[in-house]
Amino acid sequence: MRKLLLTTTALLIAASAATAQETELEPWACPEGFEGQTLNVYNWGFYIAEDTVANFQELCGVTVNYDVYISNEDLIARLLQGNPGYDIVIPTGYAVQVMIEEGLLTPLDPDAIPNIANISPDLLDQSFDPGNVYSVPYQWGTIGIAYNRTAVGEDITSYEQLFTYDGPVAWLEDVRGMLGIALNQLGFDPNSTDVDEIAAARDYLIENGENVLTIVMGNSKQLLQAGEIDMAIDYPGNTFQLLAECNCDDFAYVIPSEGTQFWMDNVAIPTDAPNEALANVFIDYLLDPQVSADISNYTAYGTPNAVALEAGLIDEALLNNPGIYPTEEVRARLFESVADPDNELEFNFAWDEVKVALGR
Repeated sequence: MRKLLLTTTALLIAASAATAQETELEPWACPEGFEGQTLNVYNWGFYIAEDTVANFQELCGVTVNYDVYISNEDLIARLLQGNPGYDIVIPTGYAVQVMIEEGLLTPLDPDAIPNIANISPDLLDQSFDPGNVYSVPYQWGTIGIAYNRTAVGEDITSYEQLFTYDGPVAWLEDVRGMLGIALNQLGFDPNSTDVDEIAAARDYLIENGENVLTIVMGNSKQLLQAGEIDMAIDYPGNTFQLLAECNCDDFAYVIPSEGTQFWMDNVAIPTDAPNEALANVFIDYLLDPQVSADISNYTAYGTPNAVALEAGLIDEALLNNPGIYPTEEVRARLFESVADPDNELEFNFAWDEVKVALGR
């Protein structure tokens, strides 16, 4: 277990829920001298507010090209071939560590990012990037179970229910997430380096995969909405976005009782970025309290921005939802994936074997 979300952030969430009133803050202002320039962003899909990019373009007088990837592994593989021109990437914690070790990230300019002071202290200086030399927090959340209440017919509280469910489910295309869940189910360290334990996790997934209709790239909401699946292992934001779109209460997201993966995504600048200066400015913009809150209110993921929480900028319904901002008791059961170059291939091979065995 890690120190994440056990101290400052938890207190801020509680205080924000209690006050629930917005504080007026100075709007973010773009430094001069960037008019006419271009920024190239590479991010996950459905992972930024609808007006975030447009507002930045207007404030700075720049053009932003926006591209998406579907997994940390795809991001890393793309950059290992050479940066094709991206200025901003948003990898998960363990991937940040891998990218630093591979020389794929360039140090940030802290003088250009004063808004880093807005981040909750307990989310800074993590083991994957000590001192936040290469990255700063963007959003955080968990992996859990999304399900159709009507189709399932009972409250879901555990992974055991999903793995033994007599109906169609979807799994998440996430190597460390899925194998970490399996290792945890077996009572092993989710970051085990023991090849026999990783093999046992592989076998556990194969043995419990008969109900798997498909393995998706972290966006099961279309399948749930269409009734093609009844449950999915997924990220919470997809479920809450689905609830907002359908204006219904047919779907739910739960953090399983056995515990699950905590993750934090981070903003970084890839090596050989064409416009490092504008990239640093964009990062500062993302860390503005209102901008950060707008992103979290749209994506339904946790904000790392302490000032946004203190100012009451997070939607109260989201802030009070334990699937997004879990209780202290639930947080104690979360685990984080930690990169280990010595067994990364072992995890990748095991996951490939799971998908081959399941025909996925």
